[in-house]
Amino acid sequence: MPKVTVSEDCTGCGICTSTCPVEVFEIQGDVAVVINEKDCIACLLCVNECAVNAITVEED
Repeated sequence: MPKVTVSEDCTGCGICTSTCPVEVFEIQGDVAVVINEKDCIACLLCVNECAVNAITVEED
């Protein structure tokens, strides 16, 4: 299972929530939060689309 991390650089823009095909993220307050890490398919759309490079996905 991939490990998904959102750094403190997150601006809460919501791009990750709109690009993730399996709804791994949710905006809470002003930042993205990983809510369904187990569903991550490691497609890296969130990593590639994040404007501030705040998301990392590491495969086991």
